[in-house]
Amino acid sequence: MMGKPVPLRRLSVLVPIYNEGATVERLLRSVVAVRAGLELEVLACDDGSTDGTRDILRDLSLPGLRVIMLDRNVGRGGVLKHLWTVATGDVVIHQDADLEYTPEDYPAMLEPLREGTADVVYGSRFMGGKPHRILFFWHTIGNRLLTFLSNMCTNLNLTDMETCYKLFRTEIIQSLPLREKRFGFEPEVTARIAHLPKIRIYEVGISYYGRTYAEGKHIGWKDGVRAIYCIVKYNFFASDARVLTGAGPRRT
Repeated sequence: MMGKPVPLRRLSVLVPIYNEGATVERLLRSVVAVRAGLELEVLACDDGSTDGTRDILRDLSLPGLRVIMLDRNVGRGGVLKHLWTVATGDVVIHQDADLEYTPEDYPAMLEPLREGTADVVYGSRFMGGKPHRILFFWHTIGNRLLTFLSNMCTNLNLTDMETCYKLFRTEIIQSLPLREKRFGFEPEVTARIAHLPKIRIYEVGISYYGRTYAEGKHIGWKDGVRAIYCIVKYNFFASDARVLTGAGPRRT
C-alpha cells in the first residue's frame, strides 16, 4: 500500500576517502552533477591518505562540497560515524570514492522515501537490469553467502547486504550505536536496522562497475571473515542488540 508522500529537502552524500587520488575528483564531480531534485550536501572525508589525495581535495571547489581531513586513519566505519554527526540532510547516502557505484542511481533510490513507503533503501547489485562489470566469481559467491547468513539472522530477504549504497532517513542512522570501523559496518548496520520496530526497508537495482585489485580494490578475505563474525555478534551477542525470537523483528 502506498504511503503518504514525504517532502524531502536535502540529501547528504557521505564519502569516505582513503588513497583514491586516481578517482576522487572525477567521483565528486559526478556526485554534484546529479539531478536528484534535492539540495545536495556532499561531505568528503579524507581518512589519512598518503597518495596525494589530500592535495587534490584541498584544491577542489564544487557546489555543496565540504571537505573534512582526519589526521589519522580510522577506517570506513569510523569515517561514516563522524560524518553522520555533521550531516544536515533529511536523508543520507553512502558513496565510495572508487567509481564502482554511479551517483546516477540516486533518484531511483530516493523514490521509495519520497513516496512515503520506506525508511531505508539498499541499492542491490544483484537485482534489476542495470549494467554490471563482469569480474570475480568468488567475490560474487562470497557476497551472496554473507547476505544469506545475514538474512538468516535478521529474517530479512535482502539480495545484497554488502552493498555500499545504503540510503537512510538521517534520524534513523544517527540513532544507532554503531561500532565497526572497517567493512564490518555493513553487517552491523543491517543487524541493527532489522531490529528497529516497524522499520520499512526497500531494495532498488543499481549499476555496478567493479574494479580489480590492480585498479585499487581494497577488500579481501579477512574482511569476509570479519563480516561473518559481525553477523553473529550484532544479531545475538552484542549487549545492546535485541536477540531474535522465532517471530523475527517487528514489521508493519
